[in-house]
Amino acid sequence: MSVKTCVILTMLRFDKENDKYKKMKEIYFAGGCFWGTEHYLKQMRGVKETQVGYANGNTKAPTYREVCSGSTGFAETVRVVYDPEVITLEFLTDMYFKSIDPTSFDRQGNDIGPQYRTGIYFIDAEDKPVLQKVYDRVQREVGDWLAVELKPLDNFYEAEEYHQDYLDKNPNGYCHLPRSMFRMAREANR
Repeated sequence: MSVKTCVILTMLRFDKENDKYKKMKEIYFAGGCFWGTEHYLKQMRGVKETQVGYANGNTKAPTYREVCSGSTGFAETVRVVYDPEVITLEFLTDMYFKSIDPTSFDRQGNDIGPQYRTGIYFIDAEDKPVLQKVYDRVQREVGDWLAVELKPLDNFYEAEEYHQDYLDKNPNGYCHLPRSMFRMAREANR
């Protein structure tokens, strides 16, 4: 499915409680291994859907093995569909930055390689000023160059099924994020 098709399919969702369609938004976060990043982000109220995949690479329909080779240019990334009436892009981006080391180049925790680089990839140009505001604030707080890409989404391919909701399927599976981060995310905007 192309990026444009994905956007059209997810921008309107039926809200059963209010019998109306609500406009949903999308953003893509690369935060190291996508298993933990997905599990972390989906804990927040207002995040309606997540999907792990590979973003901003230079081949078509890569496999996990190909991405891990370092030759495709893809980053392990989480597609996040959220309700902007419940959770703002600024808040979501602030929370993303709490889950990464923004100065670490091609590495998060024990995961090393270009597929583990950090990045924020947007599909709506109107989101860039909000993202840039958070990015600049974090850079001032850190006082150093950030190794986090901030750019438009060029492409995104869904990862294999066994990667989707990995930590739900494998509660004791490997994760570079401490389990306390998941609790913090659940309680963050209640």
